[in-house]
Amino acid sequence: MSDDSVTVTRTVDAKPDRIFAILAEPGRHHEFDGAGMLQGVDGNATVSGVGDQFVMNMRQDALGDYQMLNTVTAYEQDREIGWAPQLHPLDGYTDKLGDVTAKGHTWTWRLEPSGNGTEVTQVYDWSGVEDDQFRGFFPMVTEEQMAQTIDKVADAAQ
Repeated sequence: MSDDSVTVTRTVDAKPDRIFAILAEPGRHHEFDGAGMLQGVDGNATVSGVGDQFVMNMRQDALGDYQMLNTVTAYEQDREIGWAPQLHPLDGYTDKLGDVTAKGHTWTWRLEPSGNGTEVTQVYDWSGVEDDQFRGFFPMVTEEQMAQTIDKVADAAQ
C-alpha cells in the first residue's frame, strides 16, 4: 500500500475473458464485493468502452444508503477495465457530508494470462482526490477485502 493507493495481485484459476465479462457487467458487482457496500446497480448497464457510465446503489454505516455514478476510465477487452466513482448527485448528501466533493478515486482491474489462469491486479487509487476532507476517508476498503473480491470474481468466472 502507498499513501494514495492499494494494489492487490492474485493468480486465479479462471480465464481472463470470463473475468472481464463479469467485470463489464456492473449488475453483478454486488455478488463479489468483499467490502459489502455494493447493493446493486440502477438499470441494466453493460460496459463497452471508455466513457460509459453506470450508477451503483451503495450502503455503509457512516453514510447510510447512497449512490455512486461510475465513469469508465480504462477499457481494453479481456485485459483492463476501470472506472472513476463519484457521489451521485455530487452535492446530494450535504446533510451528512457538508461541502465534501466525493470524487477523484478510481478502481482498475488488470488481467494477465498466467498458465491456465489469470494474474489479476486490482488497483484502488485515490491520488486524484482534490478535496482534502474527502481524502481523509481513504482507504475505505482493505487489502484483505480487495483480495476477497478477486477470489469471488474468480469463483464466479469458473
